[in-house]
Amino acid sequence: MSGASAAAAERNALADSLLREGPDAPTLCGDWTTRDLLAHLVIRERRPDAAPGILIKPLSFWTERVQARAAAQDYGTNIAAIRSGPPLWSPLAIPFLVGVDVQEYFIHHEDVRRAQEGWSPRPADDERDGILWSQLGLLGRMAYRSSPVGVTLQRPDGAEHAVKSGPRTVTILGEPGELLLFTAGREQAVVSFSGEPADVAAVKGTDRGF
Repeated sequence: MSGASAAAAERNALADSLLREGPDAPTLCGDWTTRDLLAHLVIRERRPDAAPGILIKPLSFWTERVQARAAAQDYGTNIAAIRSGPPLWSPLAIPFLVGVDVQEYFIHHEDVRRAQEGWSPRPADDERDGILWSQLGLLGRMAYRSSPVGVTLQRPDGAEHAVKSGPRTVTILGEPGELLLFTAGREQAVVSFSGEPADVAAVKGTDRGF
């Protein structure tokens, strides 16, 4: 499976979950429902004028306005838009951003799945997990930049990303997707920690927003 097909597979799996849960289900994104999360994904791909406000707070008023309008559109139509992928004129249609798409869809798919009772991690997927792992070095450096101690992300096979240096180091162990979710600030991630208890608590308490 190529990077593009991995992104398409994750996008379709998310679309299936959104369709199954309906528009009013909870997510891990604060008070957003599945309808709100879907609207966020639609404007991310199809409204480049509103996308900067996702990351730049002074512009967020416009993003929120556009997202509210998108959320008011037909839920099924928005799911179809996500399933079809970004249009050719979208900045996110650029091939080298495919890894960003896999990461985005994986996180938000789990935001839907893990807000429901009885969730469990999905089976490993070598191509998807390889792409997520390749993203984790940079994302980890961003997320743990304010950690008072060093942080290393480690896969079960021993591969590592040393993402923050410090006087002592906490190692976070997990599958790539689980490490990504924890690094993205999701507490519903299957990871374990190695380090002094106070250091582990400090890492857990770090603001891990990208």
